[in-house]
Amino acid sequence: MRRRRDAHDTDDAPQRSAYDRALGWLARREQSRRELRARLDRSGYDEDETEAALDRLGRAQYQSDERFAEMLVRTRVAQGYGPRRIRAELRTHAIPEPTIRALLAQAEVDWAALAQQLLRRRYGRPAGDRAERDRRAQFLLRRGFDAATVRTVTHVDVDDAGAAED
Repeated sequence: MRRRRDAHDTDDAPQRSAYDRALGWLARREQSRRELRARLDRSGYDEDETEAALDRLGRAQYQSDERFAEMLVRTRVAQGYGPRRIRAELRTHAIPEPTIRALLAQAEVDWAALAQQLLRRRYGRPAGDRAERDRRAQFLLRRGFDAATVRTVTHVDVDDAGAAED
């Protein structure tokens, strides 16, 4: 069985193979192998066809988890996310921890400068009181910056601000 049919399928329409479908998705943007597998599973392709398609895409170097991970790191840094958030997102795509460490090191990001830039862009002026510094510290923690960086940038003891370090 190639693909389960649903109410949207017509008898006239030829069924695209899992390979063609995944290649179309990759033409739009980089995707991890795990992401493609989930999308193909949701589309109703059987497991054997899905695995064969993913293997073929990998051999042809149309799909690469390393390339996907590099793109994700660059994008998230540009969006102002910290290393903890980026690491967590890469883990959801089954990127191995040694690869994650290497990619974050290769990014050569000054996390404190990035956090400071993010605060300037979002708030503009320096924090006036303790409560405002605490709000800014919480904002940076939610964006994925570690407690030491947040402490440096906001001069707030993060544990006192109500956040627990992991």
